[in-house]
Amino acid sequence: MPIPLAAALALGLTLLAGVFAPDCSVAATPHVRPGAAPPATAPRPSEVTLPYVLHGPNAQVTMAPVGLSFEYSAMAQDLGTGACPPPALASELQQLGSPPLSLAGDSQDMTAPAGALTPPPASWETATLFSLPAAFWSQLHCLLSASGDPLTVGLNAKTGQLAWAQQMVAGAQSAATNGLGFSIGNEPDLYSLPNYSSLGKSQANEAAAAASLYTQVVSSLLPAIAGAPLIGPELAVPARWRAQLPRIIAELHEQIVGVHAYPLSACVTPRAVTIGGLLSAGAADEPRAFGWVVADADAAGVPAIISEANSASCGGRAGVSDSPASAVWAVRFVLSALRTGFREVRFHFSGDPYDAFIVRGEEVLDRPLESALVALNQWLPVGSALQGVARLHGLVGTGVSGNANAAQLILDNEQARAQTVVLRTSQSVRVEVLSAARAGLQVAQLSPRHGHIKLRVAPSSVLAVLPST
Repeated sequence: MPIPLAAALALGLTLLAGVFAPDCSVAATPHVRPGAAPPATAPRPSEVTLPYVLHGPNAQVTMAPVGLSFEYSAMAQDLGTGACPPPALASELQQLGSPPLSLAGDSQDMTAPAGALTPPPASWETATLFSLPAAFWSQLHCLLSASGDPLTVGLNAKTGQLAWAQQMVAGAQSAATNGLGFSIGNEPDLYSLPNYSSLGKSQANEAAAAASLYTQVVSSLLPAIAGAPLIGPELAVPARWRAQLPRIIAELHEQIVGVHAYPLSACVTPRAVTIGGLLSAGAADEPRAFGWVVADADAAGVPAIISEANSASCGGRAGVSDSPASAVWAVRFVLSALRTGFREVRFHFSGDPYDAFIVRGEEVLDRPLESALVALNQWLPVGSALQGVARLHGLVGTGVSGNANAAQLILDNEQARAQTVVLRTSQSVRVEVLSAARAGLQVAQLSPRHGHIKLRVAPSSVLAVLPST
């Protein structure tokens, strides 16, 4: 049932959150004193007719827009100590739409199979490796049997060996229930060359030499995956190996090109990790800087994804990465990635402030970012298409079509003032809002009056219009 204005106000949709409200009022004509200057006229609201029809080139949604990327250690912690993980974890993954789930990150090159390390450690390097718990793969199988997520397993290229890779592949095959792929090595553009005496010297061919070494190592481990899909090369700063990427894709027969993207850095410039920085145009639009990655992937005939991302590198920053602003940023970032040509964005979990949720005992505790990830996979289902909407005053609009369950329209207010838009429609709609001022997804059903619904979109908020349920 549509929610009337009084109920919407009671829910705090306008008075408390300042998010949106249907237009059910008649403005009075102001009294003007003789000789006084007329009052400033408010800008006329933009208008959009629903259902929105796309015209011209558009971005196709061919994968779940949002996936998940877990450090091995974070996933082991979340799986708990029982034969199966907490049921709440499987329910959370289902709520997210059973998206692709990767085991990756820094721990990928620091993980050894269960039983592979025998005491005493042979070196400092082996002493600092993470030994996979013996029950890890059986617990993960229990989780994936309930949730249905496809699995990507990262293999250790920096300290591992073929025997280790074969053990990990066997474990992954026993765990996967809905598709399995692999990545080999994490952020190899940050690996050091073995000739340590040369590291302090500038080398014109350093990137080429490092990329060649990487392809040699990966080639030696490829027999372990026996032709399974390969995702990579998981570059931390793709521009460092820009000239090398086409060669890597071709030599390793990558089936999905995956790179990493973090708009802010809690490692290098932690003071820049602020709410304002997260809501800035630069943080939202960073995927556009990697359009050349999409072009290289297109030339090879394979899709490109952002296989690891979040608000800020090094785990993010408390008070920013776990704030409601992170949800608004995530929607903007994913839309930018899709428009750039990336097929998917996988959000990283490492047991740090930027995790979208945390597992505590038998409970899953959601953070504001989780609302955005759930919403995006619902707003943009596979089979839908999206395109920018022109002539919107003060709003960034994205029209969506091609799937009856998709959002019809997504409105983003990047301004410091609320903006108004009129929806021309004869049908009731459901409106869902994410705001930097309030955690969680705010929802209401609205009915048109005289063929239109007038919406007020608050500053730093994203509003989606969907068919009424």
